Amino acid sequence: MSVNGYQDLVQGPLRAYLQLSQQIGGDVATQANLVNAAFQAQSRYIQLAATKAKPSQAEEMQLLTPTSEQISAIQQYREKNRASQFFNHLSAISESIPALGWVAVAPAPAPYVKEMNDAGQFYTNRVLKDWKEKDKTHVEWCRAWVQLLSDLQAYVKQFHTTGLVWSGKGSAGAPPPPPPGGLPPPPPVLPDVDFSNLSLDDRSALFAEINRGEAITSSLRKVTPDMQTHKNPTLRQGPAPFKATSAAGHKPLPQPGAGQLDKPPVFTRDGKKWLIEYQKGNSNLVVENADMNNVVYMFRCRDSALTVRGKVNGVVLDSCTKCAVVFDNLVSSIEFVNCQSVQMQVLGKVPTVSIDKTDGCQIYLSPESLDVEIVSSKSSEMNVLIPKANGDYTEHAIPEQFKTVLNKPAGLTTTPVENKG
Repeated sequence: MSVNGYQDLVQGPLRAYLQLSQQIGGDVATQANLVNAAFQAQSRYIQLAATKAKPSQAEEMQLLTPTSEQISAIQQYREKNRASQFFNHLSAISESIPALGWVAVAPAPAPYVKEMNDAGQFYTNRVLKDWKEKDKTHVEWCRAWVQLLSDLQAYVKQFHTTGLVWSGKGSAGAPPPPPPGGLPPPPPVLPDVDFSNLSLDDRSALFAEINRGEAITSSLRKVTPDMQTHKNPTLRQGPAPFKATSAAGHKPLPQPGAGQLDKPPVFTRDGKKWLIEYQKGNSNLVVENADMNNVVYMFRCRDSALTVRGKVNGVVLDSCTKCAVVFDNLVSSIEFVNCQSVQMQVLGKVPTVSIDKTDGCQIYLSPESLDVEIVSSKSSEMNVLIPKANGDYTEHAIPEQFKTVLNKPAGLTTTPVENKG
């Protein structure tokens, strides 16, 4: 039943998504082929689980390798094509494809799938905004992908409620060793204790001891000078304190803007893309003589400032810390992703500012950009500074907290909560 249910998922919602991806073509179709390979790898894994016993953890990780490699390939394809006109499409898949990792989640894999589906909808909403008036195929594409993950969640909830179910038949690798000595020994028999001589009144001895007053300390040992650590330093020489070591194979989660900067700095132009990477303490980064269809991509930079002269298509700051960017005009948007303590200033026109998984973002606007759209997600400490006639700025905080109430029968109503502190 589990295998047939997954095949229904592949033949139905997955096929619809693949067909729409082929209609759009380009990078979307290429990435869809990787998605199909990932689902096929998981299908083989589920078929194995239906015929084998649960393997050891090491064997399980080895069996999951084909699926995890496809997930990594999907995410890497998005990173390598940030200048693509379908970047939001690629990001929607890249952010939500980890949903296939439900096979390693217990005891609640279905909510995990939903969480990954929600993570990708930040980008599917952007696809809907950009394409709903241009091409309805993209709208259907978004619905097909969201529906595919929704159906995957329903499948997991039905067949693998508390985790991937293994049949318990056969073996996934070497046969398990027989249990030693047959059945486990029975628990030890409690010793016979005669409770008949005990009574609640025996606690009177405790109260009598307490009522002795100061005499209760008469039996305590006196601390002599040779027992005091400040007079006898050798008493302080004990074993080194315990330090917990991380388990083998577990790496700490990456922090926004983190990463080693031991790689050489990069400042180059690759076709329509300007690549500025691993710059540290450089406040004289300048992009000029760029074309209108160019994209400026700044990655893993620290304590640096970038100036973009002229009009370009877009600017992206990815995993940057304490960086600033000043630009004249943008055709589409400026994006901040996984950044910390960043600033931007527009001298001309910018239509959209996108902030995703960023802590600390200062947005200085020009008089021509007061109609800008600011889209934020999973971010904090965001401020918009609006110019005044005297050349000063008025600062406004972007809400980070929201209140949602049930609005019958329409559904939910969400409003920002103003910070008055």
